[in-house]
Amino acid sequence: MTRTLLAIETSCDETSAAIIRDGAVSSLVIASQIDHDSWGGVVPELASRAHLRAIGPALRRALEEANAELGELDAIAVTIEPGLIGSLLVGVNAAKGLAVGLGRPLIEVNHLEAHLYSVLIDEPDLAFPYIGLVVSGGHTLLYRVDAIDRATLMGSTRDDAAGEAFDKGAKLLGLGYPGGPEIDRIAADGNPKSHQFPRGLQSDPADDFSFSGLKTSLRYYLRDHHPDAPPVGRELADLCASYQEAIVDALVSKTVRAAVRDGVPTVAAVGGVSANSRLRAKLREAGEAAGLGVHVTRPIYSTDNAAMIGLVGWHKLAAGAFAPLTTVARASTVRSSRGRKHQKKGSAE
Repeated sequence: MTRTLLAIETSCDETSAAIIRDGAVSSLVIASQIDHDSWGGVVPELASRAHLRAIGPALRRALEEANAELGELDAIAVTIEPGLIGSLLVGVNAAKGLAVGLGRPLIEVNHLEAHLYSVLIDEPDLAFPYIGLVVSGGHTLLYRVDAIDRATLMGSTRDDAAGEAFDKGAKLLGLGYPGGPEIDRIAADGNPKSHQFPRGLQSDPADDFSFSGLKTSLRYYLRDHHPDAPPVGRELADLCASYQEAIVDALVSKTVRAAVRDGVPTVAAVGGVSANSRLRAKLREAGEAAGLGVHVTRPIYSTDNAAMIGLVGWHKLAAGAFAPLTTVARASTVRSSRGRKHQKKGSAE
């Protein structure tokens, strides 16, 4: 018998809905917000209001594209944490309303866990264990993943997340928001060896990351060489390429090192920053050189999306792991198995 699940994601500035049938994605709708560009970052109040406008149309379109009816839904899965509290509340309350109105169970999903397992959407037979690098605007985390419901946090950033470093660097360079795609685009014409920027914590045996020193180094360079206006042309391309290379090198070296050290045969990169072309290329190159399998989510599943929520929700549906209707949205996550806290979701993914 076919089973059908509706998934909802509203943790930051994407309103997304998906229909999962028998474990496969039947439809995926993502409504992205553009109102934040002029502010240089996500404005929580604007984000929550945009979700209110977008949630109804997104749900209807997801059902239509999957040729599904509300009555055939077996459960409703929704992002419960972490994220912007106002944004989360829109999705959670919509999911609760549907669960009550349809008499269907509610399933709560952790946004970070959904990112971590999103590589399984396209590769459901990917063997465990793997080292999972979660990189986005608000998070930089390294996990050992032993099963769909068992992952150990190995390391995180001690300051800025990788996506945040991209956004802040782009702002210093006079580029638009979000900064990651802008730097990636301009860097394609630059020389990544033209400037030597620091790679944080490379000699530190811990699996943690640090990007604040890199950002400061770029700030000082611009202060000393371009005090009046950001660079343009070839110099801008070279700076973007070198700055990007420093971020990518830090991410790739720590990920591959952890896999080799712990004898884990596979690495996976997920989250919005995993769409970065240089990260994808260098992780494949370094991973394959170390004899590792390398997997990176497709861009549509890298940024915030309801398909990844549906994947985790599907496994919880099969296990009968349902949430009470008294469950509430939470801006921060619970502690990991190593007693360390995940980061709050901050800037856009």
